[in-house]
Amino acid sequence: MHKAVDVSVDAMLADLRTLVEIESPSRDVDALRASAKAVAAVIENRLGGRAVLVESEAGPHVRWSGGGDPKVLLLGHHDTVFPLGTLERRPFRVEDGHATGPGVFDMLGGLVQAVHGLAALDDRSGAEILVTADEEVGSRSSRALIEERALACGAVLVFEGAADGGALKTGRKGCGTFQVVIKGRASHAGLEPAAGVNALVEAAHQVLDIAALARPGTGTTVTPTVASAGTLDNVVPAEATVVVDVRVESADEKERIESAFAALAPHLDEAQVAVTGGIGRPPMPESASAGLFALAQRLLPGIEATAVGGGSDGNFTAALGVPTLDGLGAVGGGAHADHEYLVVDTMAERAHLVTGLVKALQEA
Repeated sequence: MHKAVDVSVDAMLADLRTLVEIESPSRDVDALRASAKAVAAVIENRLGGRAVLVESEAGPHVRWSGGGDPKVLLLGHHDTVFPLGTLERRPFRVEDGHATGPGVFDMLGGLVQAVHGLAALDDRSGAEILVTADEEVGSRSSRALIEERALACGAVLVFEGAADGGALKTGRKGCGTFQVVIKGRASHAGLEPAAGVNALVEAAHQVLDIAALARPGTGTTVTPTVASAGTLDNVVPAEATVVVDVRVESADEKERIESAFAALAPHLDEAQVAVTGGIGRPPMPESASAGLFALAQRLLPGIEATAVGGGSDGNFTAALGVPTLDGLGAVGGGAHADHEYLVVDTMAERAHLVTGLVKALQEA
C-alpha cells in the first residue's frame, strides 16, 4: 500500500477541532454558511486551489477540484444533527485515544481524513471533493449536484463513518418516511359518540395494516414511529397522524411498499386516509461497491465490509450505476448520540487508504 508519509495525526486533529467547534445543525443556514467557509478553508490550506461555495436553500455546499479529467468524487457532508449549544455541553476533546464532540464521527472526522489523504499525493488531478449541507435531512437541495458529479467522475468514495470495527459499507438499504393523515369527525364522547368518526380508532387499524407490510426475511422493515391524535379527553378525535420509517434492500420492494401506502383505505365509514412521503433514498446494492472494495482489500489487507440499514448520499450514486464505496470515514461510533467518538489511532491508516484509492483510480 502507498505509504502517505506526509499524513500527520496532529494536523488532522487540529483541523477536526476547527470543524467541530463551528456548529453546523441541519437547516440552520447561517450556521451552515460559517461551517462551509471553515470546510473550504481547511481544503484550500491542505490542497491548494479554490474551494467554491455552492449556495442552496439548505445552506452552502463546498466543491473543490484537482483539475484534469474527473475520475473520482470524494463525497461527504458538513451538516450535523446536533442543535446549537451542544458544543458548550460536549466540547471537543482528545483523551484516552478518543476524540469526542458533536460531529466527530458523523462525519467531520471522515472529511478531515479525506483531505489529508488526498494531500499526501503530489498529483491530485482527477480528484473532486463535494461536501454537502443537507445530507442529514434528505439531501433534497444537493441530490442533483451529487448525481451530476458522480456521473462525471465515474467513481465515488463516501466518507461516512465506518461500520463496527472499521468495516467499509458495501451495501445500504433504501430508506424513507411516510406520513399518514386520518380525517374523521368530532363529536361529544359522552353525549353522542356515535355521531363522530373516530380518527384514533381508524389510525389503530392503519398502524396494524402498515406494520404488516414488513418483510424481515427480505430486509424490509416498516416501523410506525410517531403518532398523534385528539384534542380533549371528551371529544371523539377528528384527526390523527402516523409517521412511518421504511427500509428496503431492493428496487422491487421499494415499488411494493410505495404502492401499498398509496392503496391504504379506511376501515371506518366516512373516515379519510391521505399519505405523503416516500422512499427518498434508493437502495445501494452491494454490486455497486464490489470493484472498489476489492481495491481497498489490496491496499489494506484484512479490511472487512458489511451492508447496513442506514442511508447516505452513496445510495444516490450507486443507484445511477456509478461504482460507490462507503464507510471510508472515521472509525468510532455513537453517531447522532452524546457518546459519539472517533478512534484517534486509526486516522492515519484511513487517510493512507484514501491516498491509495485515489492514486489507483487516477491510474485506471
